[in-house]
Amino acid sequence: MIIDCAYYRDGRRQHVEAMSVADAAASCRAGGFVWLGMYEPTAEELTEVRESFGLHELAVEDAQTFHLRPKVEPYEGDIRLVILRTARYDDEREEVDFGEVSIFVGSAFVITVRQGVASDLHGARIRLEQRPELLEAGTSSVLWAILDQVVDGYGPVVAELERDIEEVERTVFAGSVAPTERIYFLRREVTDFYRAVHPLLAVLTTLERGARDTALLPYFRDVHDHLVLVNEEVAAQRDLLATVLEANMAVIGVEQTKVSVRQNATIEQLTILATVFLPLTFVTGFFGQNFGWLVDHIGAEWDFVVLGVGGLLVPCIALAIWFRRQQAARRAARREAA
Repeated sequence: MIIDCAYYRDGRRQHVEAMSVADAAASCRAGGFVWLGMYEPTAEELTEVRESFGLHELAVEDAQTFHLRPKVEPYEGDIRLVILRTARYDDEREEVDFGEVSIFVGSAFVITVRQGVASDLHGARIRLEQRPELLEAGTSSVLWAILDQVVDGYGPVVAELERDIEEVERTVFAGSVAPTERIYFLRREVTDFYRAVHPLLAVLTTLERGARDTALLPYFRDVHDHLVLVNEEVAAQRDLLATVLEANMAVIGVEQTKVSVRQNATIEQLTILATVFLPLTFVTGFFGQNFGWLVDHIGAEWDFVVLGVGGLLVPCIALAIWFRRQQAARRAARREAA
């Protein structure tokens, strides 16, 4: 839909109400310039705008495509297409919402096509209308106002992502296991944010070189400086998350080792108990047999002692010899390793 359409001349908005597309196209030939703002327009609306302002069909096709990287493309008729990625942090969901702004810049018009909830430009229009000395510079002033708002919107996103990273970082380096899914999700968000910020540096450099009004150059440089700072912070966040992820995997490995040690200790205790009850099992099993020989020949105490206790001592002595040989072999292996 068309959000606003205004005609500007001599640094002032010439009317209060929004204009139609046909009236806006006609006003372009009377001096000044037109700023037409659209939000997720339909194909029919874009076709009307393309025919009224003489836009290239490939440029309009790019404006309809979401998730393009920031870029600037020149077209015939001294028209440039500038694509920006916008970002906004949602506190409730603790996620970053991305949007897109496609800007058609001509000598007598600026057409903005917004996609996504994070692409509001009303503040840029209001702030620029309060600066008539900048509006007099023409369509380049609109481009600066949009860039300035988009880059300023990156700051809160960087701060909120930094807070989320610090929370995960405190958990990991306190020796606790952080949710691995949360770290992966944060890294994906920071990577998407980096893809929105980093290519914009080249776009801003191109726009600075092609600025028609030298009075706007300091303003473009100011936006460029802010963007460089944001780009450095986002790149540092991406590297930090990679380190946090590796540290979290190390903590997970330590926790798994602790679990294995506890399981081995439990199995060792169960083995000792089984060894203690093994002789008793032997005695009850041996004398519980119902063979005729045992019934006829074991009738005295010495028979019980010789057969019962002797039958217990023989396996115990064999086990003791086996354990000593195993300990000696381990000590020899440790000496060789040392």
